[in-house]
Amino acid sequence: MGFMLKKKKRKKKRRKKNSPPMKSGSTSASAPVKRGSDHVKLELDALNIAVGQRYDTKDALETRLKILSVLHQFDFRVDRSATDILTIKCWVEGCTWRVRATPVGNSTQFTIRTHVSDHSCSTTERSASARQATPEILARLYVDHVGGVDSKVLPKHVGDALNMRFGVKMEYWKSHRTLLRARDIVRGSAESGYSELPMYLYHIRKANPGTFTHLEVDEVNRFKYLFLAFGASITGFPYMRKVIVVDGTYLQGKYKGTLLTATAQDGNFQIFPIAFAVVDSENDDSWEWFFQQLSKVIPDDEELAVISDRHRAIGNAIGKVYPKSSRGICTYHLYKNILQRFRGGDAFRLVKKAASAFTLADFDTTFEEIQAMNPGLHKYLETADIQKWARVHFPGDRYNLLTTNIAESINKVISSSRTLPIVKLLDAIRLMMTRWFTSRRTAAGTTKTTLTRGVEILLEKRVPNAKMLTVQSIDLHHSQVTTGSSLHIVNLAGRQCTCRRFDKEKLPCVHAIAAAEARKLSTISLCHPYYHSSYLLNAYSTSIMPRDVASPVPEKITTKICLPPVIQAQPGRPKKSRMKSALEKATEKKRPRKQHLCSTCHQSGHNCKTCKIQA
Repeated sequence: MGFMLKKKKRKKKRRKKNSPPMKSGSTSASAPVKRGSDHVKLELDALNIAVGQRYDTKDALETRLKILSVLHQFDFRVDRSATDILTIKCWVEGCTWRVRATPVGNSTQFTIRTHVSDHSCSTTERSASARQATPEILARLYVDHVGGVDSKVLPKHVGDALNMRFGVKMEYWKSHRTLLRARDIVRGSAESGYSELPMYLYHIRKANPGTFTHLEVDEVNRFKYLFLAFGASITGFPYMRKVIVVDGTYLQGKYKGTLLTATAQDGNFQIFPIAFAVVDSENDDSWEWFFQQLSKVIPDDEELAVISDRHRAIGNAIGKVYPKSSRGICTYHLYKNILQRFRGGDAFRLVKKAASAFTLADFDTTFEEIQAMNPGLHKYLETADIQKWARVHFPGDRYNLLTTNIAESINKVISSSRTLPIVKLLDAIRLMMTRWFTSRRTAAGTTKTTLTRGVEILLEKRVPNAKMLTVQSIDLHHSQVTTGSSLHIVNLAGRQCTCRRFDKEKLPCVHAIAAAEARKLSTISLCHPYYHSSYLLNAYSTSIMPRDVASPVPEKITTKICLPPVIQAQPGRPKKSRMKSALEKATEKKRPRKQHLCSTCHQSGHNCKTCKIQA
């Protein structure tokens, strides 16, 4: 069998070798070479022109000739161009190279009637100019035959690669434009992203039942706002703790804008995306519009908590759209403001202690210390509204969510997609969520424990400390738990403890674990169902599908116009990354300074000139 296969392979090679060479760029003389607005990869060894070739349009023929001029290093000029004829000659006067093409009947197709392929000019003359090597043409060659266009690729890389491959020398501005055009070819242009939005959103809704989208344009059909909440997120949110974290991040594409996000945290302490919106900026109108759309999938509720930074527009919008909910502010942003306004590490640590305190006694003690240390800081914290940042005074349940870190984390995950056209950005978000939901659904389905893995790890750390406590039963439900001078009362039936951690987190504290073990009760019964593996599985039970491009699109969708927004170009070079805050600089890990040793005694702290041994 192996011998027969080998013989067959040789015969195939022989046939290929003896077959006549292909003409007209790998197409027959009668078959049209399709070239339009869509990018089609070109094979370099098949690029040629011949009499009888057809092209969809005159522009397609000119594009082919420009690519050939780059490959063969010559230049041409358009001698005559009209609706009924196209004549192109070598740019060197008197050279015999020429191409003449005319339309095919009344169609837009052009066919080559005359082609003189030989140049009568010298090679140095015809290659002295490179007018046809435009960024558009070079971008096509780069994408098809050279390299990638990710964020790590620089204009210099593009210029060097094209010079090595095709012998084209490029200045920096041309390399930069070539890279931008190449990215448009791969990703689609920023303008096409907006025009494709109505159809993209329709396909997403068809592929994902229950998905809610809303596209808003102004009176002249220019993009204004976009909202997207996948059906999988909407059906999964009832299995989440009722805390929503909202945040915004800048987009860095051609038309800028801001991406608003609403996220929750599942029972395994993982990010659960709820909704996304693209708006012009963070202002009163955009945030109110965002919460209005969000309220259509998550209604206002007294048990709902919304966590955000201290942006005034967010507070105004929550007050209008979610008046029943409890609003909390991110303590991390509060710490940043404090570090900028008030110096001193001791004060900062006290604020952090006050914000995370579980009992009123602990909070009051710490808050009094802050007042004694820095009255100005004490007044600032009161002005910031204690109910919004102090856990113990928060009117609702915010569990362990004191910051907007989960929203910041999702912004970090999609940071590399912020330069993409809007449709590509949405699809990157969709792909991220598809990946998350699939992996988490699989993990939850294979979990053998009643509680999620994250909760199991948390309780495992508390159990050793619980075994060190002394438990005294008081009545059927109450127990006294002591350790040293500390005494706490646990109510297992009411899931309460005087330390207040049990009440706030809805998970048993060390005192509750000790009381439950003394009564031979399972700690699983003390955990809220939100932390059960069954809830986690239900949260991710719905899949997130790619857009359904096969389904027919109604005329009202295909005829809907969405133009790019009007933007005002800002002076200077756009920034790729934001400046770090004072808190980030203070808390980030710094590289240890190199220790210089004395060359005489090899000890640190001095050099050879001041060394006592030498003296």
